[in-house]
Amino acid sequence: MNEQIRAREVRLVGPEGEQVGIVPLERALQLAADVDLDLVEVAPMARPPVCKLMDFGKFKYESALKAREARRNQQQTVIKEMKLRPKIDPHDYETKKGHVVRFLKAGDKVKVTIMFRGREQSRPELGYRLLRRLESEISELGYVEAAPKQDGRNMIMVLAPHRATKAAATAAKAGGPREREAGADAIDDATSVEAAEPAGTVGE
Repeated sequence: MNEQIRAREVRLVGPEGEQVGIVPLERALQLAADVDLDLVEVAPMARPPVCKLMDFGKFKYESALKAREARRNQQQTVIKEMKLRPKIDPHDYETKKGHVVRFLKAGDKVKVTIMFRGREQSRPELGYRLLRRLESEISELGYVEAAPKQDGRNMIMVLAPHRATKAAATAAKAGGPREREAGADAIDDATSVEAAEPAGTVGE
């Protein structure tokens, strides 16, 4: 910027985007001073480099505002993981299904992994049936974003919350103290489960 530019000549662009042409650096700096603007190198790799007349302080401020607004509007996607065995105990299945329901209600996606061991690898239909059963039982809250797929010794399916489910979760997070207290028990339960396993994962 300004005196930091080392090129002997630059392709100059005016403050409104108009093409001025190739001019000596000294001339470009003088033009910038005449209109009380900065000479900013916007394409240093070009030959000659492209420079633009602008209010660099205002440009940085507006860029920071836009970046902050973009971060505010960006929706973070969280993917939880639930691991099951093809011959899972009924009580364990209900417990893990409860975690899946809780995650979906919180607006998170869930990666469901069926882990096959030994001879179970020759019975992929067991895992497929289990995943389809889970899909049908959580259908009011979510849908299958990625269909069951064999991945080595595992079979993986990804569930995502319905738009209405995610909207309700977002509204609850943005709600007042009473709404946050109402959801505290569910959040505590999910946190206690995750604390016993690696981050974002509920183990087998």
